[in-house]
Amino acid sequence: MKCPACSRELVELRLGGLTVDVCRGGCGGIWFDAFELQQVDDKHEVEGNPLFHLERDPDVVADPARKRECPRCPGIKLKRQLFSPRIKVPVDHCPNCAGYWLDAGELAQIQAGKSLAGGPAIPPSGNISRDFIRYLYRLRTESGSEDV
Repeated sequence: MKCPACSRELVELRLGGLTVDVCRGGCGGIWFDAFELQQVDDKHEVEGNPLFHLERDPDVVADPARKRECPRCPGIKLKRQLFSPRIKVPVDHCPNCAGYWLDAGELAQIQAGKSLAGGPAIPPSGNISRDFIRYLYRLRTESGSEDV
């Protein structure tokens, strides 16, 4: 797969049972397939996480204003959006496969925003993000409750 930010070849990186694609030695961005991002953005998973210390080429600068193609879906452009209403970190999201592209440093900004916000971001009325739906699903499945 090609990096949507700098066009270098992405490299697979295993984190326990999870494999993500990273631009190691390039811009330092990370591709998360659907449902992978929430598996690595919790506070208890930050300590020693290699995603926070990717090798980058200082001469490679990714232009955040440039439209990017999804590395999984040929011909599909990623949509730039805020991670959540409370965590105002711009990320790139594929409307087709639901994957996320994070530029170097954005994962750390999301984690810092979650620490400051004190938990998951609650979306404004009528605009429920996929991340919020996933959060509700995790609450329901982890607590065993039917009343979430």
